[in-house]
Amino acid sequence: MTTLRPLPDAASAAADHAVVRKSVPHDSALLHVTGAARYVDDIPEPEGTLHIAPGYCREAARGRFTAMDLTAVRAFPGVVAVLTAEDVPGENDCSPAHTHDEPIFTSGEIRFLGQPAFAVVARTRQAARKAARLVKFAVEPVTPAITVDEGIARGEMVLPPYQFVRGTPDDSVKAAPHSLSGSIHIGGQEHFYLESQVSLAIPGEAGDMAIHTSSQHPSEVQVLVAQALGVPAAAVTVEMRRMGGGFGGKESQASVWACMAAIAARVTGRPAKIRLDRDDDMTMTGKRHDFRVDYAVGTDADGRIIATTMDQYARCGHSADLSLGICDRAMFHADNAYYLPEVAVRSKRIRTDTVSNTAFRGFGGPQGMVAIERVMDAIAITLGKDPLDVRMANFYGGPGRDVTPYNMTVTDNIMPELVAELEKKTDYRARRAGIDAFNRTSPFLKRGIALTPVKFGISFTLIHLNQAGALVHVYQD
Repeated sequence: MTTLRPLPDAASAAADHAVVRKSVPHDSALLHVTGAARYVDDIPEPEGTLHIAPGYCREAARGRFTAMDLTAVRAFPGVVAVLTAEDVPGENDCSPAHTHDEPIFTSGEIRFLGQPAFAVVARTRQAARKAARLVKFAVEPVTPAITVDEGIARGEMVLPPYQFVRGTPDDSVKAAPHSLSGSIHIGGQEHFYLESQVSLAIPGEAGDMAIHTSSQHPSEVQVLVAQALGVPAAAVTVEMRRMGGGFGGKESQASVWACMAAIAARVTGRPAKIRLDRDDDMTMTGKRHDFRVDYAVGTDADGRIIATTMDQYARCGHSADLSLGICDRAMFHADNAYYLPEVAVRSKRIRTDTVSNTAFRGFGGPQGMVAIERVMDAIAITLGKDPLDVRMANFYGGPGRDVTPYNMTVTDNIMPELVAELEKKTDYRARRAGIDAFNRTSPFLKRGIALTPVKFGISFTLIHLNQAGALVHVYQD
């Protein structure tokens, strides 16, 4: 049994906060380390709570289903209702960017393996999950485009392409004393948050709905649930105490499950809860965007870049989701810490027949930086130079070498001095020489060392989000 601290009285509470800069533990720290922190799935379920399991067509990743037989699903013991697109009271859409390309339930078209076509509402979670497996589809499959290369070959995009261009880099690369080109594939990534996607909807009076959800964007959940129910946003209250991990996976993609719970609560008049099993979560929710980046670069004899081109192909999935901001940020980080005199960064937002990829820690920045760092290594290998020397030769510098590909002047730049200091303090050169000696005599085991800069922008690529507000309450005590 866990013993928790008693709540402090008013006098001790005032004393605890009387000194600025005093070390104060996180308000949930004790709850976290003792396992007493309450997440959505820990909230006591109201009497009569129903449980939801989403269902989808397992026969195809792309195509259409001409029939969906739910007879056995509805007849399964414990099933109270089966929801389809026809049961959505308002708009059958949960797209985060108002692109209206992400239905809550598909009504015929299959865009990816795992796309929800219906949801089972049952007295127990196990009954709902078992019943969802009993559906029968009549399917007209189409060969899907799964990989970024297949998407490129098909030529469909979820959003228009975009580019930064300075100078005539394609010509300058060819005219440079040294030039090289290549391609790098940057893989995706599953968020694997501790608590999977989960929402609990509790119907109130006069059409009100209360939602407990594991979401990084509760205000968006409010808007989309209201839209799905066909009610004003003021009729929907969203509460989010803690998530149990998100990393971007619950920024836009928590909304569809909250919408399903709310629709179930509206249709049945009872509280309704959905918690995705881990296998369903990994099948039905988006990941980090995987990229293919094709590059060409021209340098002088010291490895200093004269011109470069980078074509970023992002596998976005079947819908836009947050790909606009993610792909833009990948472009903003295509230079990382390096000045690129003549440059073209071209972004292609590729549509594939897969779950729509979404926000992930870094939001496109890592993909942009990985590509230019690969370019730096390729230059070093081609010219036979130490990769750190190539990097240092290309850092942003003073006037004339301080403007990014998107025309922002880099100020307060301490990168050259910082890396020079790190090089000295880490004894980089001696350690590098020792590693080279080891590798010459070790036929199998090889060692390496790297000193790599990282730049990350702190602004939102969606301009109107770059604002702040404060609500200040002043109490007499």
